[in-house]
Amino acid sequence: MTASEKYTELKSRLSAVLGAGEGEAAARILMEDIAGFGRTKLFADGSRSLLDFTEQKLDAAAERIEAGEPVQYAVGRARFCGMDFEVSPAVLIPRPETAGLVDLVVDRMGGRSDLEGLDACTGSGCIAVALARALPFSRIEAFDVSDAALAVAEANGRRLAPQVDFYKADALALPLNPPARFDFIVSNPPYILPSEEATMDARVAAHEPRTALFVREDRPLEFYEALASYAVRALKDGGMLFFEINSTQGEAMRRMLTDKGFDGRSVDILRDYKGNERYAVAVKTAKR
Repeated sequence: MTASEKYTELKSRLSAVLGAGEGEAAARILMEDIAGFGRTKLFADGSRSLLDFTEQKLDAAAERIEAGEPVQYAVGRARFCGMDFEVSPAVLIPRPETAGLVDLVVDRMGGRSDLEGLDACTGSGCIAVALARALPFSRIEAFDVSDAALAVAEANGRRLAPQVDFYKADALALPLNPPARFDFIVSNPPYILPSEEATMDARVAAHEPRTALFVREDRPLEFYEALASYAVRALKDGGMLFFEINSTQGEAMRRMLTDKGFDGRSVDILRDYKGNERYAVAVKTAKR
């Protein structure tokens, strides 16, 4: 079968389960990531026959998508901040909202040099890697509690930003009196309530790691509380804390950060590209 014929077949198969637009996009991703036929090559060289092995890999990926698995897991890669990251069911698939968090950090910290930063609950390592690439001469650490997630993050780091130091740690069990050494701390921790699961994309709820998605209904800010308690000590004076947050928790987040010791005047709740409250920023001010 030629590349063009295979693309047409995949587009038809995947459109049946994803809808026309998403099915076409998924077919293009499979052809490019697995067969090496991007849009231009498909147009210019689509009459070339595919190897049987390549067809089998394409079919296997399509079957996983038809069974409900996200496209990114089926191909093992996801695009984020202009880079291809390895992903697996051990980590969340990087999303545009999280790219917005990276942009926010770069916007607020980009004018400074020799920065020391921490990415808590790193998952695939996409935030840490993207920041290491965007903030020259920065020294960035990143941790996660999951061994499987760390394996993915370390693989991404080796390929894209070997200067990032990945290690295992639990966001809910961080040191109580750390030295004040970070210029910024950033995190996209679990924040979805169990009661919100019914409104989620079924592919996300069924396949992405639940421990990276969900918090307890009665403790929606549990991870943020622990990280804020750590950050208010671990940040240098003038250092900044950046969170991606649940859009329903903006005011609760503002109150919590103030209660933890951040000056309420320094706390901002900001909106994402969809207009939802999605980010919290706080500055550690020097004590007088």
